[in-house]
Amino acid sequence: MIGVASLQDFYREMGFINNNELETILPDGINKEIGHFNVFSIASARKKLKENKVMPYNRRTYYKISLINGYNRAEYADKSIDIPQHGLLFASPKVPYNYLPQDENQSGYFCIFTHEFLATSRSGVILDELPIFKPGGYPVFQINENQVKELKQLFEKMFQELASDYPYKYDLLRNYVLELIHYGQKLQPDIAQYTTHNATARITGLFVELLERQFPITSPGQQIELRAAKDYAERLAIHVNHLNKVLKENTGKTTSDFISSRMAQEAKILLKQTDWNVSEIAYALGFEEVAHFSNFFKKQAGLSPLAFRS
Repeated sequence: MIGVASLQDFYREMGFINNNELETILPDGINKEIGHFNVFSIASARKKLKENKVMPYNRRTYYKISLINGYNRAEYADKSIDIPQHGLLFASPKVPYNYLPQDENQSGYFCIFTHEFLATSRSGVILDELPIFKPGGYPVFQINENQVKELKQLFEKMFQELASDYPYKYDLLRNYVLELIHYGQKLQPDIAQYTTHNATARITGLFVELLERQFPITSPGQQIELRAAKDYAERLAIHVNHLNKVLKENTGKTTSDFISSRMAQEAKILLKQTDWNVSEIAYALGFEEVAHFSNFFKKQAGLSPLAFRS
């Protein structure tokens, strides 16, 4: 079942159970002014996780960047990607993410950090506008031996700096995290690196942002606020026909195409990763009748909700 994992949840899952131990393990300066950062060895983390052989699958309240060595399967939203040897993975709080080791030979590193740690006033970037963290981006990369060596050196610098007494170490650690982010963005297809700034691109970007704000759905009682194309057009203060025209010109998809695709993605996540019944999922996605949801899902996925879940 999907949960929302806070930093405290993460450290408890790692084996630091009580509040005293949490105070000991959390680095200095973990607050909303500085934000939070930490770095781990995957081998050590797997030992801490005791009998749990996979990282918890949930919607986290923090960002995570992982360098993994070993055969793994990455799950990102409703996608599954095999990584035979080496991978670089980026996770944001917006999308459920997990990787499942497929053998016992696992090593590498990962770091976690909060939005405050890379606040624009300190880093000069807007995290959720970076291509690597945008919905529909490219968050999982297979990498070669030379790239592994380069990235390993960067993670080792993080370990050294975190343990140092340098008064500006968090500024330096921010630079290391940004270097990791830019490393990943350079691995993306060229199309992901370019943005335009005309009015139609701006409308497209605002629409996608508004769509993503409807998710994730984290409880059966939660319901999406915007359901139809006209709802989004009203929020953007434009005519629905103009919104459709802009999206079609920029992406080849209509407003309804975008909404249906994103709702189907959320439905797949909820069917696979929660124990909610179909009527609860239908309600959360704004369907008044379960039959309407079932027909919608079958059209999008080619299977009924129950067949997809089984």
